[in-house]
Amino acid sequence: MWKFMKNYALEIYSVIALLLIVCVAIFMGELTVIQKFVVFLSFLYVLHEWEEGHYPGGFVDLISANVLQMDVSTEIKRGSRLITGVFLFAMTILPFFYGDRIPLFVVTVAAFSIFEGIVHIAGIKIFRLNKPYTPGMVTAEIELVTGIALIAYLATNHLAQWYDYTFGPFLFIACFAIMQRSLMAMIGFRYKDMFAIAKKRFGK
Repeated sequence: MWKFMKNYALEIYSVIALLLIVCVAIFMGELTVIQKFVVFLSFLYVLHEWEEGHYPGGFVDLISANVLQMDVSTEIKRGSRLITGVFLFAMTILPFFYGDRIPLFVVTVAAFSIFEGIVHIAGIKIFRLNKPYTPGMVTAEIELVTGIALIAYLATNHLAQWYDYTFGPFLFIACFAIMQRSLMAMIGFRYKDMFAIAKKRFGK
């Protein structure tokens, strides 16, 4: 069962996320604006995972070749999507059900979406790519625009407080760090190893 989940992690996440969207469309009544944003982002995340992971020369391949400078097995690549899927599902399920009462969760998912767009653009320069594209960049930029629009909606309607805008990004960073640490552990690296490799690779 565990092996099946690792091998088909992306497919499992896609089915669960899309099933949530279908159930929302069929069984729920009028959605709030925040819920509509989150449903759209959930769909975007599914598209992003497929663009990022299955485009020739995927983002994991980009990292392994340019930062880790090692080959990552297909099993590890596919299994890593399980950790990512859990992270993405948490990023959407919490703001969908609690976002109207706890804006902190909404700011968190918006911050993550904005971060995705920035990272994929920055990756072009960091990795010195010949083409102005990193795997997953198209959907990542749509995420960025959606995240900015979501923050703008919260701000113009006074739905969040200063502490939501302050701690929302920190909550995202904490969750993202846990996810990345888990991914590094799958490959056999620790965070300090990653920093040392990155410094050696890009500190020239």
